[in-house]
Amino acid sequence: MQNSRRIFLKNTALLATTAAVMPHQLLAESKKLQRIVLQLYSVRDDMQKDTKGTLKKIADLGYSQVEHAGYNDRKFYGFSVKEFKTILNDLDLKMPSGHTGLNRQHWNTATNDFTDAWKHTVEDAAELGQRFVLSPSLGYGVDMTAESVKPLMDQYNKSGELCKKYGMKFGYHNHEFEFTSKIGDMPLFDYMLQNTDPALVTYQLDMGNMYAVGAKALDYINKYPGRFELLHVKDAIRVDAPADAKPKYESCVLGKGEVPLQQILKAAKKVGGTTHLVVEQESYQGLAPIASVGLDLKMMKKWGY
Repeated sequence: MQNSRRIFLKNTALLATTAAVMPHQLLAESKKLQRIVLQLYSVRDDMQKDTKGTLKKIADLGYSQVEHAGYNDRKFYGFSVKEFKTILNDLDLKMPSGHTGLNRQHWNTATNDFTDAWKHTVEDAAELGQRFVLSPSLGYGVDMTAESVKPLMDQYNKSGELCKKYGMKFGYHNHEFEFTSKIGDMPLFDYMLQNTDPALVTYQLDMGNMYAVGAKALDYINKYPGRFELLHVKDAIRVDAPADAKPKYESCVLGKGEVPLQQILKAAKKVGGTTHLVVEQESYQGLAPIASVGLDLKMMKKWGY
């Protein structure tokens, strides 16, 4: 009995010592890994062919969070909200964000309110546990003038108010044209940032998209601190031919291209207000998409994320 008690006390002391030494390391590692999200557009064809099987492969690779790009008619990749939520839960996957385009057609001028379609978009996002509802487009047919874009930015602020009621935040994801188009002498992206309320509208900075047209993520992170709660972590390699007038790029496995990813990630952590690092790869240089995103995750972990 005394021997058993001595063994019990010894083991308890050992556990206490381990707990005193390890928790900071464990919590830090857990926090780092939880910040990584996979944009499902990276495996878009696989998602269309076999949604459940592809999500399982993603989970098996070590991803714990995903970002959707497949919501339509109140369904995620063809599944109802309840069905898709069950799929994610069964695989222990979270979905903190998703891409659904907000455009002028989602605002009803007669009622001075959002259409039911946009209200359902926000409701369904909340039901799945999203923290961010992201628009990856300004919508078609938008003239790049202050008279045209300013009302849309007001709509973005209103969408931020709607999302806030559900404990979420509205945001915008850039492509290339926001840096090549101008309103007056100001790049469109700057105009958007300056005409949306930081408390209501965040931005998901796609470092690969902007790199292709010469815009620098580091410049924007430093110029607009705290505005980029999400980053699309994307690398880019040149694929232009000698006869091409301008450089051409396509995305590649992280660390294989030209984008100064580690510098951007450090700046995002320091001043960008970034909470989610969303891995995306759109081209694969002969690799299978699922293999590519596996390599991307390994690189993120190698860099300490």
